[in-house]
Amino acid sequence: MSDDSIFEHALQRLDEAAKHLNVDQDVIEKLKFPRETTKVRLMIRMDDGSRKSFVGWRCRYDDTRGPTKGGIRYHPDASSAEVETLAFWMTFKCAVMGLPYGGGKGAVQVNPRELSKAELERLSRAYIQAFARIIGPDRDIPAPDVYTNSMVMGWMADEYSQIVGQAEPAVITGKPIALGGSLGRGDATARGGYYLVRHLADELGLGQEMRVAVQGFGNAGQHIARLMVADGHRIVAVSDSHGAVASDAGLDVDKLIAAKDAGGSVVDTVGHDGHALLPAEELPGVGCDLFVPAALENMIDARNAPWLKAKVVLELANGPLTPEADQILAANGVVVLPDILANAGGVTVSYFEWVQNRHGYYWPLEEVHVRLRTIMEREGRAIWNISREKEIPMRTAAYVHALGRLAEAIEAHGTQAFFMS
Repeated sequence: MSDDSIFEHALQRLDEAAKHLNVDQDVIEKLKFPRETTKVRLMIRMDDGSRKSFVGWRCRYDDTRGPTKGGIRYHPDASSAEVETLAFWMTFKCAVMGLPYGGGKGAVQVNPRELSKAELERLSRAYIQAFARIIGPDRDIPAPDVYTNSMVMGWMADEYSQIVGQAEPAVITGKPIALGGSLGRGDATARGGYYLVRHLADELGLGQEMRVAVQGFGNAGQHIARLMVADGHRIVAVSDSHGAVASDAGLDVDKLIAAKDAGGSVVDTVGHDGHALLPAEELPGVGCDLFVPAALENMIDARNAPWLKAKVVLELANGPLTPEADQILAANGVVVLPDILANAGGVTVSYFEWVQNRHGYYWPLEEVHVRLRTIMEREGRAIWNISREKEIPMRTAAYVHALGRLAEAIEAHGTQAFFMS
């Protein structure tokens, strides 16, 4: 898929939502384009003494509802269009959850597996040196994303504090607990999705014992598997970048996670406890009740969507379904719980971290979980009701819900009708 088509697909969601609301054209015009996208060249010293450069970006898409918020990913295929698309999604995700944020995103075009730990730290600090004037606790707040983690966020927060000459923990979320991170941030993306599925289980036709397939076994994939198993459900198939494993009797999630922690793959568990090798491309065809895409964008498209047998799709990845896949699944009666709702637990607990940093008072884990569950259930129920009332898919309903909030904020500055009256 071309870079341009990624962003065009995102704008299709906006256009579809606008059909169901009486929104001023000024709102659509403002949301069609990012506020600012900055591209830099990061030059770092490698361990062998040579110098190497990497392209980096930061996009602040829209800040009408508050400072922009969004992760930083390290990936060899990162691009400007991808960053802008992710920032667009974050704009709507924050509005869906009622958070006082706009959407942002950042990336570095790099394969982090090819860097030493020292090189990774130098790259992370170089990123903040380049973007220190753009980010800030009241302007733009980064967080972890693909192939970045709490350690990387700790380096970045430290670099920013050194640049501004004072501690500013609220500039970055997803930090280590010892450096101002929030309890509950590690599994927040998966936990939010878990709370959503549990809250709407009856409406979705999901039973007491679900068969679950997970595509992608990084942070979100591992945590959703753990949460589902603890709740009495079976993980029947899992994939990562090296392949997939399946067992109708249920996979041993602890063994899968141990294999990943050891630097290996889920396929390293084949032959243990009934784990059978499965071609990764066949994962969507596994018989299950809940299918969880937790990898990268556009993993389910017109080619493999017809194979998907699940009743419900829980999008823990950003943009895992193409618009064509959406149409196919809707025609097949599959309910999709969309990314801007389903994986919004991460940004919600990031917001909690930012609030705690600003106040210097930190909440116990139970309070984080209760607050997250309350918001996920409230917004999930509101979107479910919109979907039923307007007879539209959950994705469109989520965009309608978010667009209503964004429109209210944008229109509060005045529209053409106001200035012409």
